[in-house]
Amino acid sequence: MTLVYTIRTVVGIMGNVIAFGLFMSPLPTFYKIIRLKDTEQFSGVPYVATLLNCLLWTLYGLPFVTPNSLLVVTINGIGTALESTYLCVYLFYAPNKPRAKVLKMLAVVLTFFAAVALMVMTITHVHKTRQLIVGVLCVIVGTGMYASPMSVMKLVIQTKSVKYMPFLLSLTAFLNGLTWTAYAFLGKIDPFIVVPNAIGTCLATTQLILYAIYSKKEKATIKNKENGNGADAKPANNHIGFAVRCPEAVSADVNVNDEERVSRQV
Repeated sequence: MTLVYTIRTVVGIMGNVIAFGLFMSPLPTFYKIIRLKDTEQFSGVPYVATLLNCLLWTLYGLPFVTPNSLLVVTINGIGTALESTYLCVYLFYAPNKPRAKVLKMLAVVLTFFAAVALMVMTITHVHKTRQLIVGVLCVIVGTGMYASPMSVMKLVIQTKSVKYMPFLLSLTAFLNGLTWTAYAFLGKIDPFIVVPNAIGTCLATTQLILYAIYSKKEKATIKNKENGNGADAKPANNHIGFAVRCPEAVSADVNVNDEERVSRQV
């Protein structure tokens, strides 16, 4: 049993490192926001959702809810701090309307979390009941977080291009889901960690498959254009640049470009 828990701890530390990489992935986006002093088409909504996810998992991992889950607390505590920082930057540079929208969502999220935490600490006094309440909420929010890239996957299929779906981010999401799924199976199985992370692993695997399919097609298309047009061939326009954008921002870029094409035709 000691060996199993030692392995579980090692896997949990690996999960912390990988998850930290995911939490750090928006840094280029916020570097750009600070440099331009403008949020452009970036949306603050995903960061509010991620903040709620981190807050719930931090509560879930606390000893009075789920004993022996310190590694769940550490990474989600770090995630809470990073997402809070991202939101502060976003709110500072965002226009009035988007800022008001995010502030309203933030108020709802914090009020909801405070109510859940208060209920768990005062009304329920049994570990299993506390774990059940917080765990179910974590599964719902966590599953929603993992399912959010589906809009990007749809965009990849529609455009037959992987430029909206960075490979490194998809690979990291896959490793993160796989690691935490393994962590949950070691020792006493934790279904609340297994469910969202197993779903996340499956979705990330689908992203990697899509990347393998459409990156080859995209390279072949570019090569054909270069062979056919020679020096006149132009590289594909990258709407994302070096920043990793959320699905809402990507969709906004696509809509803007569609409008520009229509205006040019008219």
